[in-house]
Amino acid sequence: MQQKGAIQIIEWEDLDKRKFYSLGVFMTLTTRATVYPASLIRTRLQVQKGKALYSGTLDAFCKILRAEGVWGLYRGFMVNTFTLVAGQAYITTYELVRKYVSQYSPSNTVKSVVAGGAASLVAQTITVPIDVVSQHLMMQGQGEHLTRFKAKPKMMLAATKRRPTFGQTRDITVQIFSADGFRGFYRGYIASLLTYIPNSALWWPFYHFYAEQLSLLAPSGCPHLILQAVAGPMAAATASTITNPMDVVRARVQVGGRSSVIETFKQLMAEEGVWGLTKGLSARIISSTPTSVLIVVGYETLKRLSLRAELIESRHW
Repeated sequence: MQQKGAIQIIEWEDLDKRKFYSLGVFMTLTTRATVYPASLIRTRLQVQKGKALYSGTLDAFCKILRAEGVWGLYRGFMVNTFTLVAGQAYITTYELVRKYVSQYSPSNTVKSVVAGGAASLVAQTITVPIDVVSQHLMMQGQGEHLTRFKAKPKMMLAATKRRPTFGQTRDITVQIFSADGFRGFYRGYIASLLTYIPNSALWWPFYHFYAEQLSLLAPSGCPHLILQAVAGPMAAATASTITNPMDVVRARVQVGGRSSVIETFKQLMAEEGVWGLTKGLSARIISSTPTSVLIVVGYETLKRLSLRAELIESRHW
């Protein structure tokens, strides 16, 4: 009979790298397309003051859908797909750092914390400029009065239903550069690091911890992939709750054009109190739940499909 709690982690050296990267791009794109509407809603909720426009996640969803259509939930998505590069950089950094740390510590928690934090540092350095443009695009439509930069209106032919995404992207990009220079594309970089490095560093150890605890409670024949799929959202909810205050500050710094994380935090506390730090949390957890399921199922499946041929029979699904 199989020993309980024996979820075997597939390490970097076990993988066929060509399979890993080719399948990884498809997995990342599918995940982003699925959760993007929740990310857009979260951004609008976090940037608005009080409940000036939306009273909550469901209210925001209904109003955006009614006023802007399905396309409104995907504002900025085409630009955001450029973060696929960051996704691949994240995965590579995580696995390589995990392998390096294993030389000094056998602890899975230590390896997960260090590798998760390092991977987020690399990914955010690539992602922040794309996020800055993407978030301003997210705020167009009903939320455009909350952002400093607005896509210029353009007279179009009667047959044209909407302005091409990259036309709006060019407008926003030019405005950011004109107002703030190159530094404008890294507005909120420190806030992003203070949000996503802890989030990533917390998610991985909590994920492995919950997976192991679930494996002790589940029947011995229960597929490991199911346990991991449940552990992912649990880890995401835990990490999101802990880091959400910094995520609110990050969104306001990037969209509101503020330069000081501390001043933004002080103003948020003065205007909205402690509850202001929870803004967008439900949308964040809602978006992180399917994200985590997709990431875990996709990532663990990706690793199994990318196993070197001689190791395929040695891994239990």
